[in-house]
Parts: sequence; structure tokens; C-alpha cells
Amino acid sequence: MIYPGLRLATLALLALPAAFGSVPAFALSAAEIDGARFEDHKPRKTRDIDPFIVKAQVLLSRRSISPGVIDGRDGDNFRKAVAQFRRQEQLGDGDQIDLPSWQRLGGEEAQSIVVEYRVSKKDAAYDFAERIPKDYAKQARMKRLSYTRPTEMFGERFHMSEELLKALNPEGPFDEADAPISVVSAERSPEKGSARRIDVVKSTGMVVVLGENDVIIASYPATIGSDDMPSPSGDHKVERIARNPDYTYNPEKNFQQGRNTKILRLPPGPNGPVGTVWIALSQPTFGIHGTPDPSKVSKTSSHGCVRLTNWDAEELAELLRPGVPVRFLD
Repeated sequence: MIYPGLRLATLALLALPAAFGSVPAFALSAAEIDGARFEDHKPRKTRDIDPFIVKAQVLLSRRSISPGVIDGRDGDNFRKAVAQFRRQEQLGDGDQIDLPSWQRLGGEEAQSIVVEYRVSKKDAAYDFAERIPKDYAKQARMKRLSYTRPTEMFGERFHMSEELLKALNPEGPFDEADAPISVVSAERSPEKGSARRIDVVKSTGMVVVLGENDVIIASYPATIGSDDMPSPSGDHKVERIARNPDYTYNPEKNFQQGRNTKILRLPPGPNGPVGTVWIALSQPTFGIHGTPDPSKVSKTSSHGCVRLTNWDAEELAELLRPGVPVRFLD
């Protein structure tokens, strides 16, 4: 998807104090990321964002092999995406980028990994929530479970961590209309309605989408149930797809949240319990959905459902239609 106001640009390194939010630990330039090369890469021992990994994450994302949050970190979701890419490209087992996989990704030739986006009037006028309480009863009294800050909004829109967004924009501003900000260009363009089956693979913590002739067209890291509330087993189907859904909390059917013993209706919004998309399955109360905490996908348990980042859930919803089979595999 190409976002309005998005244009390619080479952006200079900015090293001034942040005008919005906390000052990042360091700053990055577009040139550092666009120019990352395999032969020059050395794994970092510090907690600094690695430009090479940012570039690799973006290139994987462009193929709909999601690394989850693009954060420049050598984490589990990045390694899952690398392993999936290597399997698809028949590059052998492993979860690290080697020279053949880097070449197959087009890492040396790829440019415009970082692009310029102009903050729109709509962005600047967004009605941010002051905070999102943890208690569902308090959430139920809110009008909308909105983003709480511009960096959260832009981070999700461009599939980035807030830390990476701030490192690319150490002086902001994120809340002024027509202000230029640097973002990664991880847009995808899978064919709508092209999914023929979904495999939810518990052993790898991945959702794999297959098209005609069992060709893999997308894959996403996922949180799949928990020991206390496992996800379903066997074969199911997509029942319906709800975008921007509200959420009905029913402690008798689902789980106990805090001291809430009554049915509650929580308003929609990206910070709601099921994020921006709910994909209902044929087994009642179970579904595939987004999350208010994208950095925790595949790292924490769920209440039996399949949890994706909001942007991965949104892409999956575009690929699906009611009736598509969903297989849960051990």
C-alpha cells in the first residue's frame, strides 16, 4: 500500500534534540540503512538498532514474510521470518541471513528503504486518548480505544518500533501538519481474496497463508493460545471478518479479567483487546485478531485466540473471505 503523502527521498542525518517525546539514544540516517551491505555487516554487541537488520526486515516485509515490528533487532520474530524465507526459497535450514539469502532478498540493489512522509492535517488533528486503563470496566466507559501518542500511530502505520521512528527523527515533529518525517517503506501488495487456506503452526508460532496450488503467499509471527487456554485443534473455517471491531467481554464464555464479573462492551480502536481486525472462526469465541501491543506478539500468551500485529491482521483480512479453511497444526 502506498500512503498519501509518501514520497521517496534521501534524508540527511539529524542529530538535534527531539521536539516531541523522549530523546532517542542515538540517531540514524536513511543513508546508513539504504547503504547497508552484507560484506560490511558485523553483529552488534550493543543495544543499538542495526541498520542491516532494519533493511533485511523491510525487504522481508515487502514479500509479506512479516518480521513483526521492524525494530532493527536480531530477535525471535526476525529469525522466524528469515527461516520462513529460506524455506520458501529452498536455501536450506537456518534462521540467519547468509550471503545467498541476502542476494535472493535483493539486499545489495535495494534502495529507498527509508522514505519521507508528510504529516497530514488528519494526522495532526487525530483525537489521541490520554491513556488506556488496563481495567476493562474503565475501558468500557471510553468513547474509543485510540492511539495515545503520534509515535505510536506512525509506528503502527509504517510497521516500525517507536524507538526506530525516533532514531530516524530525533527532532520530530510528529504532530505538525505538513512536517516531513522519515519512515521505512515496507508496503505490501498481495492479491486481495487470494488465500485458499491458512495454517496456524503452533510449533513455530506462525500463521502461514497459502494460495492456489499451495503456494505460500504470506506468513506472520503469532501468539497462539497458552497452556491454560490453548487454541483450537484440527480444521475450522473463517466465519466472518470485522474491521474496527468493538469487543464484548463475557467472563462466563471467555476469561476472568480483574474483578469484572459482568458482560462489558468495549469500544473499537487500535488499543482495544482485539486491535483493528477480528476474524471469527467456526469454533465459537475463537478468532484471529490484532493487538494493542505489537511488540509482544509471539512473546506472551493469549486467551486461546491467534494474535497478530494490527497491520498483519489487516493484510490477512484482505487476503481472506468467509469459508476459507483454517488448519491448526502442532
